[in-house]
Amino acid sequence: MATGTAEPSVHHVVDARGVARVEIAREQVRNALDEATIGELKTAFATLARDSAVRILVLQGRGPAFCAGADLRWMRRSARMSTEENVRDSETFAAMLEALADFPCPTVAQVQGAAFGGGLGLVAAADIAVAAASARFALSEVRLGLEPAMIAPYVIDALGPREFRQLALTGRPFGADDALRLGLVSQVTDDTELPAVVEDLVAALLSGGPEAQRQIKELTRAVVGRARDGALRTELATRIAERRASREGQEGAAAFLERRPPDWTT
Repeated sequence: MATGTAEPSVHHVVDARGVARVEIAREQVRNALDEATIGELKTAFATLARDSAVRILVLQGRGPAFCAGADLRWMRRSARMSTEENVRDSETFAAMLEALADFPCPTVAQVQGAAFGGGLGLVAAADIAVAAASARFALSEVRLGLEPAMIAPYVIDALGPREFRQLALTGRPFGADDALRLGLVSQVTDDTELPAVVEDLVAALLSGGPEAQRQIKELTRAVVGRARDGALRTELATRIAERRASREGQEGAAAFLERRPPDWTT
């Protein structure tokens, strides 16, 4: 008897400009995460990170929600798993978030509807997030007797520890304007304008040097938490000297002086 193949939960495509769009395609459960979806996201991020043609990654959810957190059926399965199995499951989720946070090119979360639990973690792990005005966010784990352990590093980075504690301890939902005030998202727009606003952001990102953007992401990781001492000063001076001498740095300076677009925009 023939058996059907399950439809993938995650789709990704790269356009001619090098813009990769990764879509969670589980609209029937508001793009909730289960083990298969997490694995597919991890694979998509890793595959695209190795693709030298990719310049920007946009993460989105199909339908009216971005990602409503954990799939209830997955949670029921997790409740029957051993501690060791739950640890492996959680480590896979952590590896997926790391693959997004450490993605070499700029990443953008396009957020509409619910972004709860792990969905909020995806927003926090992206470099930039744009939210529809109707978007809703929550660290809802506490209301299920859980803690937002695996997403905590990214959410604390985005919000700060005190705001994280307040939101994680109450599990209270909050809207797009509060997400903007807290720094979780960079921009809020009308729901109908969300795709166009994200496309404008993509166009702005494409105007930057692709190697410089990769280096800026590395620079952030290299500087955060470091003391402003002589070693850091020398390291940063070396970085900018190398960028000035690079082919991309030389092209950018020449394009500016010659009043023409740099070659990475053509």
